[in-house]
Amino acid sequence: MSRLAELHITALRNIEQASINCHPEFNLIHGKNGSGKTSVLEAISLVAQGKSFRTNRTESLIKSGTARAVVYSRLEDGHRIGIDRARSAYKLNLDGQSQKNWDEVLKKVPVLVLDTGAFTLLEGGPKSRRQFMDWGAFHVEPSFIAAWRRAKKCLANRNQLLKASTANWTLIDAWDQEFLQAADQIDQIRLAYLAVLIPTFNQVYGTLMPNSAYQLSLIYEPGWDTELGLKAVLKDNREKDSKYRFTQYGPQRADIVIKADSREAIEVLSRGQQKILVSALKIAQGMVQAQSGGQGCIYLVDDLQAELDAENRASVISFLVGLESQLFVTCVDATAFMEGLIDPPEHSLFHVEHGNIFA
Repeated sequence: MSRLAELHITALRNIEQASINCHPEFNLIHGKNGSGKTSVLEAISLVAQGKSFRTNRTESLIKSGTARAVVYSRLEDGHRIGIDRARSAYKLNLDGQSQKNWDEVLKKVPVLVLDTGAFTLLEGGPKSRRQFMDWGAFHVEPSFIAAWRRAKKCLANRNQLLKASTANWTLIDAWDQEFLQAADQIDQIRLAYLAVLIPTFNQVYGTLMPNSAYQLSLIYEPGWDTELGLKAVLKDNREKDSKYRFTQYGPQRADIVIKADSREAIEVLSRGQQKILVSALKIAQGMVQAQSGGQGCIYLVDDLQAELDAENRASVISFLVGLESQLFVTCVDATAFMEGLIDPPEHSLFHVEHGNIFA
């Protein structure tokens, strides 16, 4: 099971230098707003998946006046991961070996984030739901990443050809052959993943919302009319692709429609119910990962008290604790947070003040 044993942070946001020994299950990080507690979670996100969950501008993570941020971690199983992030480049090391991509690190340290941004899963565009779905597909099916990269390459070349003043359909047809194969593989993996995720989600949501008035359903839309098939859809939409100069249909347009009874969930659920729904999706995703891969996720839970009332917050945290995954949770008032839990777990407590971390 993936668990962080040590975390060392240098020059990340307002943290100049800090080291923590992590509890294998529950780590509570508390402090005033702006103290740097969320930066600890960002450090974990950075070393585990190369990016912050708060911003796409990774260079903004680097402490003002310094050239680079460095995060080093040691896992309980002995693996060592380090990232040296400069403003325009990075160096990633796994067990002392330089890595060209993130594949191996992502597999060793699967991280799920539950924060304000996660709740855009319902109200955001299809991209956020695609990323959610593909995170799971990547972690449960090893062949997914290769198919995804093939499709991305084909799509980039196809779109480049569409940008020409006159589209060369002979060349586009050649790229379409591989694109169709990759798209079909992606589609099948996504379908298989959702077939496992959906009943798990129903179980989690039923536990967190036992008296829900709505029947929820997750409907997968692959990005094209499956009755016609992608090959026919691409052919029928050549004029449209030429007009807009990019490919209108394919796995890059997939989505998950979440409904409450017959209407979209975001239209009928209250804000509180929506947040429980998203929490259930994230929890279910981690459960499927643990069941299929044999190693649980690390959950980063940021400022949940700002998103959920005390009762629902306690239910979500208690469910996460019951998974026996490793949790890193931030809050302002540690005493009030722990007193609000149904059955407070053993934990390590870290107080953050002006970028300094005290155990």
